Amino acid sequence: MLSNKVQSALNAQINAEFWSAYLYLSMACHFDAEGKPGIANWFRIQFQEEQAHAQIFMNYVNARAGRVELKPIDAVPTQWESPIAAFENTLEHERKVTSLINDLYALAEAEHDYATRDQLNWFVKEQVEEEDTARQLIDKFKLIGNDGMGQYMLDQELASRVYNVPSPLAQA
Repeated sequence: MLSNKVQSALNAQINAEFWSAYLYLSMACHFDAEGKPGIANWFRIQFQEEQAHAQIFMNYVNARAGRVELKPIDAVPTQWESPIAAFENTLEHERKVTSLINDLYALAEAEHDYATRDQLNWFVKEQVEEEDTARQLIDKFKLIGNDGMGQYMLDQELASRVYNVPSPLAQA
């Protein structure tokens, strides 16, 4: 069974994951409107991943006889001045999520909740990947600069991204 502190923190993380999904959906819509379907696709896949992360947390809370409490989702930005600005925002946001996961991990340790700590190990690794991917895309956009052909090719590359069910959901 989850302690009240851990359950409350997990519910806050569920809300944060849905906020992340909402942010990435907003980015996808923005870049669809800008005529950048590949970038929009990348963010739409990111939206799906964040929804899946929330689902993983919800499944875990339920498996531990806890109570999932869904809260309102705060508004998200709706415009970005450029793709690189959106990916810089993505990196900043993923760093914040990493901090939230680390705080959850520390709480699980303090509460001697080793099952939750073990569950969070997947998210710790996931956040390394999330930050690294955002950094790599920022580097690519910086390298391309204002080169229209380079931007077109990168948009095409991002259009090929497909959603993969995260392993904790595939096992469910």
